[in-house]
Amino acid sequence: MTTDNENTLEEISPVDTAQEETETSPEEAVAGLRDQLLRQIAENENMRKRFEREREEATKYAVTKFARDLLDVCDSLEKAVDAYGANAELSDAGKAFVEGVKLTQNNLLSVFERHKIQKVSPKGAPFDHNFHQALFEVETTEHAPGTVMEVLQSGYVIQDRLLRPAMVGVAKKMTG
Repeated sequence: MTTDNENTLEEISPVDTAQEETETSPEEAVAGLRDQLLRQIAENENMRKRFEREREEATKYAVTKFARDLLDVCDSLEKAVDAYGANAELSDAGKAFVEGVKLTQNNLLSVFERHKIQKVSPKGAPFDHNFHQALFEVETTEHAPGTVMEVLQSGYVIQDRLLRPAMVGVAKKMTG
């Protein structure tokens, strides 16, 4: 059994009212579809540009992990040259060996350079937390506070990104 109230509600449903209000002319429908199409085209163009940027970035920094692994090799070559390079007591074979290590080091550095990997050795420069990692401070009056006094390990950047920070000792103002 239904009441008069229920019949009235069924006759005027919200769906019927919405359909009557949304009926549009063909020109308005075309304009709406044109707007949707233009928005979709713009969205597709933005997506294409984003994918292109991501592809360029992936290409630019693809060697990052491999380069980080090679930094240890470069450090070892540098330590070998530093330890034995200036040793006048080496035999001719020892001197030839050190010369071979220097050549290998230079070859590796030229490969780094071709791939836009640059060494950061900031001795005497102001400390920059973006490229340096301070391991200790030294009280001194010879250098301005915040100046890199000693480089324990060189840092490297690839393109414009930090690959490894330089490990440094920084000047500190004398106290007392």
